[in-house]
Amino acid sequence: MLAVVRRNPLLFILLSAMLLRVVAALIVHDRLQNVWKRDFVIAGDAYGYWELGRKMAVGDEFSLYSPPRQVHRMPGFPAVLAVSMKLFGPSFLAARLLLAVVGMLACWMVFLLGREVFDESVGLMAAGFAAVAPVMVGFSVLILSETLFALCLLGSLYWLAKLIAVGSEAGEQRRAIAYSLTAGVMVAIAVYVRPSWLLAAPFFAIGIVVLSDNKKQAVVRGLLLSTAAFAALLPWAYRNHQVSGHWVFTTLWAGPSLYDGLNPEATGDSDMAFYDRDKLGQRMTEYEVDQHYRKKALQFVEENPDRSLQLAVVKAGRYWKPWPNAAQFDHMGYRFGVAVFFVPLVMLAARGWWVYRRRAWAWLLTLGPVLYFFALHLIFVGSLRYRLPAEYPLCVLSAAGLHSWIGNGESKSE
Repeated sequence: MLAVVRRNPLLFILLSAMLLRVVAALIVHDRLQNVWKRDFVIAGDAYGYWELGRKMAVGDEFSLYSPPRQVHRMPGFPAVLAVSMKLFGPSFLAARLLLAVVGMLACWMVFLLGREVFDESVGLMAAGFAAVAPVMVGFSVLILSETLFALCLLGSLYWLAKLIAVGSEAGEQRRAIAYSLTAGVMVAIAVYVRPSWLLAAPFFAIGIVVLSDNKKQAVVRGLLLSTAAFAALLPWAYRNHQVSGHWVFTTLWAGPSLYDGLNPEATGDSDMAFYDRDKLGQRMTEYEVDQHYRKKALQFVEENPDRSLQLAVVKAGRYWKPWPNAAQFDHMGYRFGVAVFFVPLVMLAARGWWVYRRRAWAWLLTLGPVLYFFALHLIFVGSLRYRLPAEYPLCVLSAAGLHSWIGNGESKSE
């Protein structure tokens, strides 16, 4: 075993990641079927994803509920569930095992990002963190989009890192074009899983221009990246235009989600009871419902600025809480298992930021996502679930901090 680890440590890490996730899949499946007597751990979101996956598998209309919500979810995660159903039938266990593979691939992408931004040692450490992280292992096998989203998010960061590494010489321009387009497409693929990554394309483009010495080339690369992301999302926007009459590049669920976090009854946690109570879908189109709740959320902020700030503080606490917020995970074992990993991860990331603070791209690519989602969820609701995908790239900065701490110095000189 030691010989295998020395010869191919990445293989050992990935096999370990896969083994842990397979065990988690078996445990979760057994508990759900034989103890909890239900199909999903987090039922609301999971049911919607499963139903959409089932409809995609059999060629039915991509919609949920009645009246139908046709632009309610992005199609990326249901498409993966549809693949599982096509191959193995409507088996929850088969889907969980397929998602275990997705979780292992996310660990591999952590390695690639760490190697690209720092070096192979940092990449291996980061992949090791992701392989054994309790929340990453557990969430990998739930019928939820977090782990697939993390994989796609990491892909966009990896190709952006490769783009940044390309020089400004004339002979490098073909590679720069290819990497710009690939990074943009990868952003779009991540958005097809979760719409919250949509702003990454313009942020990437702005960062390329601001942090580049050659502004002219940087503008071209940023435009190519943004255009590629726009073009890749265009088929989905066209489909949404066909069913709703409006060019929608993500979903028509942003309005209710925004009001979920900004309303007179808001607590910082998600509670969509108002949606079922109001029953607006029975007399409004899906687009009109979305616009209605957007306006109500903005009205709430205008009329209640102090309460809105208080809610932002509560959401910040929920986002950074070292253990799960949900009552179903209110168990000392869960709390300890999550906190004992997350707290050192953050401390090592803080050290990594300090050591590499002058290498802006190094920490922006690794720390940036968790700060991006933090800012976003000061407005929407706060939860560990929204932080989780960004913890994967954060593992890279934590590994860099550990790498410098144990005496190896910086992986790449400033």
